[in-house]
Amino acid sequence: MAQSDGYAWRLRDTITAATFFLASAAFVLWQNTRVAALWDLSYLLDSSSRMTQGQLPYRDFPFAHAPLTFLIHAAIIRIFGRVYLPHIVCGALEGGAAALLTWRTLLSLLEPFADRAWGMAALLASPLIFLGIYGVYPHPIYDSDCILAVLLAIYLLLRGGDRTTCNFLAGAACVLPLLAKQNIGILFFAATLLAVGVVAGVGRLKQQSAAPQVWVIVGAMTTLAAAVLTLHLTVGLHNYDYWTIHFARQRRLPGLDSMLSTYEHVWLLWTLPAAVAGVLLLRADRLRGSRWARAIAFVLLAAPFLWTIAGLALSNDPDDRADQLLSLWPHLLVLAGALALCNLRPGKLRAEATLIRLLPLILLATIHGTFLSQQLWGSTYAVWPLLLLLIAAMLAQVPTVARALAVTIAATFLCCGGLYAVSHERLDYLHLEGAEAHATVPELRGLTTPGPWIPDFEELIRATDTEIPAGDGILLLPGEDPFYFATGRTPRFPVLLFDPATDPYTPQQTADEARARNIRWLILERNPQLNSLPGLDFPEITRLLRQEFVLDRSVANYDIYRRK
Repeated sequence: MAQSDGYAWRLRDTITAATFFLASAAFVLWQNTRVAALWDLSYLLDSSSRMTQGQLPYRDFPFAHAPLTFLIHAAIIRIFGRVYLPHIVCGALEGGAAALLTWRTLLSLLEPFADRAWGMAALLASPLIFLGIYGVYPHPIYDSDCILAVLLAIYLLLRGGDRTTCNFLAGAACVLPLLAKQNIGILFFAATLLAVGVVAGVGRLKQQSAAPQVWVIVGAMTTLAAAVLTLHLTVGLHNYDYWTIHFARQRRLPGLDSMLSTYEHVWLLWTLPAAVAGVLLLRADRLRGSRWARAIAFVLLAAPFLWTIAGLALSNDPDDRADQLLSLWPHLLVLAGALALCNLRPGKLRAEATLIRLLPLILLATIHGTFLSQQLWGSTYAVWPLLLLLIAAMLAQVPTVARALAVTIAATFLCCGGLYAVSHERLDYLHLEGAEAHATVPELRGLTTPGPWIPDFEELIRATDTEIPAGDGILLLPGEDPFYFATGRTPRFPVLLFDPATDPYTPQQTADEARARNIRWLILERNPQLNSLPGLDFPEITRLLRQEFVLDRSVANYDIYRRK
């Protein structure tokens, strides 16, 4: 089924594992002392908080996301109460675990390099200190949790061997991404089961036992059946299907043109020919032993990475540097796709049908599933570990220059990726100007971000505690702040965040729902942290609601209205 580690666990492995885990976790914690993306964070905290109050998603309120991340943080609220810090610690621990799992999987992929495998794996994993699942976007979120689940499943799949229990658990783990994020989990699950089936089929042609693969499939199907039954008995399977599949697809699924735009970058006009020429030089029989051929091939293969490093000196614009770094993605994905197709040739497939050989296919499907959400720029923040696994699989195809390439790639991602994460370029959809402000409300201690948003929000909390009875229904627009988590109030309105991806109502339906649910107070944020509101209907929503409310008072960044 899979290969095992080529050497026994040593002291250096313990030190390396501890270093990757602690450094990645520490970086996540440090990022959280510098910035908070209130728009996304409030959705997580308020949604999880309302679940602890007995409101069930899909059944009691619209909910377009898979439940796993929110259930985890609802459990944290149950255990620790409404305290912000444990949620960030959870993200830091997950970030450390993801770095550790990636490093161990890299060791398996690089096992053909024998004694060099350990050093190369450590090199390739080192950028995960900055580019881990929670390094670029530092708060708990479903995409990052889903990638952690993917990494766990891959780790178990590659170590199953002939052990029935491990293979069963590996199959069970393949279901977890489905419960964390639909677009990622569905493609990962389908690609993995397809790869397992191919390995089993080819093995049977060779008169080999298919028991390991059968146990993976049994574990996956058993766990999937249990998850489906649980959903049916709690929230209703039809509700879950509507909100997480049909509604989410209507609001988020991009067109084919948007997906293909990832590969329209002008870089590919020179990076791909250079890489192809480098590979051909290395595989030419007459040049295979030539030092100059290896040197030229290395330069051709390393050129995109060297140019990205040079971009640090050639440009002072963070946007340009980020674009240059992210432009490596389509280049590497095309090369990995060519590798996957090469491994699918009938002769090669019959000779080497293993999960390690088919892993690039699984990774490519999973990465493109991630892109279904926000394409290249928006979706890569948590997926760097999968890209590093793809790179390791490709290095195995160019062994004579693999070590030098590993050094170059690691240096590129450490320098450019580290700057990308530290500069918060991915968070350019937020206003991040001004001095850092720290929360003083006990429930929010540890929350920090530049600008006036936290102090203004805390003034709103004090005003509502004084002026608005605890049982009164409140509607906050656009819903950017973790109001219900911070105050402990019970949401009366179905929608908490007025984003097209989460809000199913038209402006008139919003006004009707507010009336039907006896919403007595309307709170409008005047200057959100978000650069621009995603909903085109937001002005119309506020216009219709203001007709039924009268201004009661204004505090800091908020206008508080009461129903007429």
